[in-house]
Amino acid sequence: MSGRPRVPRDKIAYVSASDLPSVSVAELPAELSESVILLDVRENDEWQQGHAPGALHIPMSEVPSRVEEIDANAALYVVCKAGGRSLRVVEYLAQIGYEATNVDGGMSAWHGAGRPIVRDDGAEARII
Repeated sequence: MSGRPRVPRDKIAYVSASDLPSVSVAELPAELSESVILLDVRENDEWQQGHAPGALHIPMSEVPSRVEEIDANAALYVVCKAGGRSLRVVEYLAQIGYEATNVDGGMSAWHGAGRPIVRDDGAEARII
């Protein structure tokens, strides 16, 4: 991974939730791409029931061990079901030198706003 240098652990500044950026679903870019990532941190069963097309899935518990899969140079938006888990992941990512933004209301707000959801098996998608 190239890009933003890592912050040494002894230099990590702890941030509060009020210091973390967040956006509503309406403020999200319309298209995901290599430079715009929607990181879905929900559990596997939640993902399998329905997710945003093109999202990157890394369950919250796996983010520390899989962080190298996340492009540090991309515009990074983090989503869960309602916004709580994703806020914790945004906090963690900020501590290690990533710039990430929480999606307020999570996938529930995404679906409520009429944004598309899909299932990998082609069945009817839903948010659980």
